[in-house]
Amino acid sequence: MKKIIPSSELIINPDGTVFHLHLHPDQLCDRIILVGDPGRVDLVASHFDTRDYEVSSREFHTIGGTVNGKRIMCLSHGIGPDNIDIVINELDALANVDFTTREVRDQHRQLQLVRIGTSGALQPELKLGTPVIAEKAIGFDGVLNYYAGRNDVADLDFEADFINQTDWNPLWARPYVVNADPELVERIGAGDMVRGNTISAVGFYGPQGRELRLPLANPQLNSSIEKFCHAGRRITNYEMESAPLQGLALLMGHKAMTVCSIIANRMSHDATPNYKTAINDLISTVISRI
Repeated sequence: MKKIIPSSELIINPDGTVFHLHLHPDQLCDRIILVGDPGRVDLVASHFDTRDYEVSSREFHTIGGTVNGKRIMCLSHGIGPDNIDIVINELDALANVDFTTREVRDQHRQLQLVRIGTSGALQPELKLGTPVIAEKAIGFDGVLNYYAGRNDVADLDFEADFINQTDWNPLWARPYVVNADPELVERIGAGDMVRGNTISAVGFYGPQGRELRLPLANPQLNSSIEKFCHAGRRITNYEMESAPLQGLALLMGHKAMTVCSIIANRMSHDATPNYKTAINDLISTVISRI
């Protein structure tokens, strides 16, 4: 028997679009570039050969078009792992649910999702402007822990070692470790991008060890993370979305990866707000390889 999804679980707007993204199923492209900033969607779309449609709703801004005759879209997801949960579930619904009957389709449609972002480095040798792929993503957010099959897609040995070496606070969500799609990593990364191990934090300040007025529960966490090593793998950088993106994609049968341009080094205390040139170059590279 086919699974039918109730209206309370998948909300479809009166115009036939999915609830948050306001996209129609026929607007969905198999090649999708994800960015955090709604304003960056226009920058990505400036590399398209054609711009066929544009939709904006809250922080979710989408432009669809073509590059070299292939359909492609860029979508902004805003900041944080909770937004990724919304975006990936709604993109998957657009691909794999019949919006007329609410039935899950028999034939699975696989999406290719590449997130382009910015990040702070946790190793001193990573220079500003370096593109780092989240070959492994470590989720501090707990999003994947709410889904069945979580352990089937997680690197449980890495996870246990990380918890032990960092003296993980039991009040925090249990971290999970998920891989990027290896074929996408090879195609997008080619031979000129760093293959990293990226933390997806649940916030920008305290959850990434930044202390302003409020003291931190564990001020030594970043020091422990910097020293962490599992099977020769060290943690390279912080951001906020790669783990739920890659984990949900694995569970849903899609290809996903994140590549971030380093705009700050937390160890050397260097940072640059003038990162737009590096981001534009990275966008151009990703579009040519996706």
